[in-house]
Amino acid sequence: MKKLIVFICLICLPVLASDYGVFRPDNYRYSAENGEMTLFILDFSNSMTEYLDGVTKAQLMLDTMRQILPSISKNSRVGLRVYGHRMGFTPIEACRASSLIVPITPNNSANIAGALGSVEPRGMTPITFSLKQAVKNDFIGFTGKKHIILLTDGGENCDESPCKYVMELIKVRKDVTIDVIAFNIDNPDDLDQLECTALVTSGKFYTANTAAELARSLNNSLNVHKEVDAKIIPNY
Repeated sequence: MKKLIVFICLICLPVLASDYGVFRPDNYRYSAENGEMTLFILDFSNSMTEYLDGVTKAQLMLDTMRQILPSISKNSRVGLRVYGHRMGFTPIEACRASSLIVPITPNNSANIAGALGSVEPRGMTPITFSLKQAVKNDFIGFTGKKHIILLTDGGENCDESPCKYVMELIKVRKDVTIDVIAFNIDNPDDLDQLECTALVTSGKFYTANTAAELARSLNNSLNVHKEVDAKIIPNY
């Protein structure tokens, strides 16, 4: 059934493919257009303590975020929500471990970088709850397009379905787009759920298994473009 859902999404929704390379923050800038705002939702579940190429997945994510953040324009409105960063005394509490630690404002890259240094991976993977909190609370007072970048190294494990949630969401909200970066995930069911979450909201879906692929995915999700200095030469 899950594969059927994703297949339908692939037919009904346009998927944009493009070639992209690894961008250097000193040469590239991200700037939201038409009043768009971006909320990062990052995975700090216990599985992020696993090692990949000799470094924990959490550290690879942090290093990549710190590389990417300087590329965001000071005028762009960005924020940070994390999940899985605490255990809780019961499974219910662990599945509510999701916090907006940096509210959405312009010129926020340094605040996000600083906040990331105080978060450690510990608990569960409440993806659906995090998306619900973001849509319900984090965008209050904002108009225009809402852009979520969800980075996770696993599927939902709190008895909810992000795919089913967004299918209901798009019936009442057309202003939320979710890009999903599946980081070092090989479970087919998890990948199906995450791909559905992106495609149903007309978002982008990426898989990343290395630091370079993770950086590429984040850059492409942010639509990073190279700044070009140009002069207008009048015709006489």
